[in-house]
Amino acid sequence: MSLNPPIFLKRSEENNSKFVETKQSQTTSIASEDPLKNLHLASQEVLQKAQQSGRSKCLKCGGSRMFYCYTCYVPVENVPIEQIPLVKLPLKIDIIKHPNETDGKSTAIHAKLLAPEFVNIYTYPCIPEYEEKDHEVALVFPGPQSISIKDISFHLQKRIQNNVRGKNDDPDKPSFKRKRAEEHEFCDLNDSKCKGATLKKIVFIDSTWNQTNKIITDERLQGLLQVELKTRKTCFWRHQKGKPDTFLSTIEAIYYFLVDYHTDILKEKYRGQYDNLLFFYSFMYQLIKNAKCSGDKETGKLIH
Repeated sequence: MSLNPPIFLKRSEENNSKFVETKQSQTTSIASEDPLKNLHLASQEVLQKAQQSGRSKCLKCGGSRMFYCYTCYVPVENVPIEQIPLVKLPLKIDIIKHPNETDGKSTAIHAKLLAPEFVNIYTYPCIPEYEEKDHEVALVFPGPQSISIKDISFHLQKRIQNNVRGKNDDPDKPSFKRKRAEEHEFCDLNDSKCKGATLKKIVFIDSTWNQTNKIITDERLQGLLQVELKTRKTCFWRHQKGKPDTFLSTIEAIYYFLVDYHTDILKEKYRGQYDNLLFFYSFMYQLIKNAKCSGDKETGKLIH
């Protein structure tokens, strides 16, 4: 089951509103263009100091960790929680994690750390019950039946209408009651009030691509609407051998989904509202890229 430490509830959202154009002074040695350089992030000075001081203790379990505890989902002692941004999301997120996925290598934990009130992580075979909520929940996963993000509202609304019609097909129910129920529940698919109003939760699978089959074929996920992301290239430093660079890490998938949801469903201009979901990810990316450029193997070991 997912942990939701009470300490997160005390964190102020003020830190998240103080967007800072990413300068990344530690990346000056990199000649190639930084694909994450245009993000609007909170100050990463706290991570720079933590990286310089090394591993620190988790105040909950006592484990020695770098930046955060991947078991307890909290920052470590030398990363003050009030200096970590808090991201407000437009919907809830469930992450189904494969039991063989190494906790210390999972980027799903970043989402839980940065948006604790909106994100829950479950370790398979533990999966929430979605059967009665399949008209307001979708699963991000590519496949022949997957739809684009811009079509989510249309397909979820169709599910609502189909469910209503199914319930009102009861021959024992008086016809006038069936008609009134349909009129009450029906929502015009072209009505702007219907668009973006039905999706309340999005589900992601956290595992290597070779391990996803066990989870995606689970009958508890079979009834969910599947959504496919637009093609984007990953920046993940643990690239899966033999897989294309369009296979994203979990935190990248969450971030890009929210950006597209914001523009395609909410119909609002994106101004970096969710960029801080990549607060840890972008910092680690730069550290490891710098280490590769300089031949510093110790930094890579420290992160791992």
